[in-house]
Amino acid sequence: MGNCCRSPASVAREDVKPRNSVHHENKNHYNKENETTKKTIKVLNEISKVKIEEKYLIDKELGRGEFGVTYLCIGKESKELLAVKSISKRKLRSNVDVEDVRREVEIMKHLPTNSNIVSLKETYEDENGVHLVMELCEGGELFDRIVARGHYNERAAASVVKTIVEVVQICHNHGVIHRDLKPENFLFANKKENSPLKAIDFGLSIFFKPGEKFSEIVGSPYYMAPEVLKRNYGPEIDIWSAGVILYILLCGVPPFWAESEQGVAQAIIRGVIDFKRDPWPNVSESAKDLVSKMLQADPKLRLTAKQVLEHSWLQHAKKAPNVSLGDVVKSRLKQFSVMNRFKRKALRVGLTVIAEHLSVEEVEDIKVMFQKIDTDNDGIVSVEELKVGLQKFGSQLAESEVQMLIEAVDTNGKGTMDYGEFVAVSLHLQRMANDEHLRKAFSYFDKDSNGYIELQELEDALLEDGTEDCADVANDIFQEVDTDKDGKISYDEFAAMMKTGTDWRKASRHYSRGRFNSLSIKLMKDGSLNMGGEPVTST
Repeated sequence: MGNCCRSPASVAREDVKPRNSVHHENKNHYNKENETTKKTIKVLNEISKVKIEEKYLIDKELGRGEFGVTYLCIGKESKELLAVKSISKRKLRSNVDVEDVRREVEIMKHLPTNSNIVSLKETYEDENGVHLVMELCEGGELFDRIVARGHYNERAAASVVKTIVEVVQICHNHGVIHRDLKPENFLFANKKENSPLKAIDFGLSIFFKPGEKFSEIVGSPYYMAPEVLKRNYGPEIDIWSAGVILYILLCGVPPFWAESEQGVAQAIIRGVIDFKRDPWPNVSESAKDLVSKMLQADPKLRLTAKQVLEHSWLQHAKKAPNVSLGDVVKSRLKQFSVMNRFKRKALRVGLTVIAEHLSVEEVEDIKVMFQKIDTDNDGIVSVEELKVGLQKFGSQLAESEVQMLIEAVDTNGKGTMDYGEFVAVSLHLQRMANDEHLRKAFSYFDKDSNGYIELQELEDALLEDGTEDCADVANDIFQEVDTDKDGKISYDEFAAMMKTGTDWRKASRHYSRGRFNSLSIKLMKDGSLNMGGEPVTST
């Protein structure tokens, strides 16, 4: 069964080894020095004396997050199929990271058993990582299930939101704020039509007491409440995030959107809710009323979880309109899931092609820079090492921009860079002033070199990337990118797509904390955070 012979501990070690490194002669030196100089951190408060590999076998990879890799896990005696999230300690670069993991375990143990919350079975820790054995969810992501359905309506949206708010109510009743509600953090338990929907990620959740306020900026920008940007919030932010999810479920796009992070933040503060665009004219007034009350700018006036569940639209969910909301909603949800993946691949392709044409002198210069920045000589560069190193070399990039550069080339979600990935970032920094990397990326998709990306070429590229329903996805992308509607994507259209917008759906914790922390300060200074109040609806 694939990887059954490996233990999660070995995977944790494997996950941080440098890949494709040009300076092989230094690899053993890196690892040996790091093992003797780096102190092993203790993450969990309670550590099992039994090693995880004594009870479980590890199989195929299921997914990757910012800190952890999730694998299929098989009980040696019970043969039960579970999931294990193995978190490499090398990725826990700060006390904040360690505390996030420790608190996530404490919260999952603290919350009661519930059919809509993934259950934590056991926890293990060794010198290489922390391993969380959890219930296995095989039914796929929320948006993917919606897109796959032939008929999508208010009744289906009401059922989903009811489940999400019930999870919020459980959290709040047990003194927990989730702080990162978004569709990706919910999976279906199995592939059956009546499968329960489960909350799977509590990595940013926090314990709270009544009246307690928090100031740390966390979460994902699309779903961030205005009081988070104002650095003064409580459990009400979860209702706002659930309201954003409801809005997306009903129309296929986020309620607060702009082409820059500052624009998104200002849109959130303004709180104008658009009920004009299709299909809103066909959505019931009761559904729109609930959206407005969940997206109430003043947290004191916003509905509680209990009040949301008592709202007439959810109380009569089974009687909600069964009229299809139309293909436009499903198309938007699919595009929301795919577009940014296309953009990230294009960036990686462009950088890789450029790297293949480097001179010997350029390679040597980058190699020397890598060795200087890799201060602990472990063959990989962290965000912190890259940030400090770039400052030494005169770069003015903010920490959040450094993080985004790593994410652009970090194909396996490690949160760090090996030498090959460092080359790509170095090239990007050197050539940001011109469009060379975009030209190279465009040429990769333009297989026949006629100056345009055609529909079949895009389909072929998406197929290589493992995208299902390539034809439908390519059509969705063309609808967005082909602005002059001539049936092909020109270089100017491609460049405009690459230079606008931000990959909010994949934005990391570090991105949110870094970028929106500095942005919040900027908005405070220019007075933007003084805006807001009653939600404004555009009908």
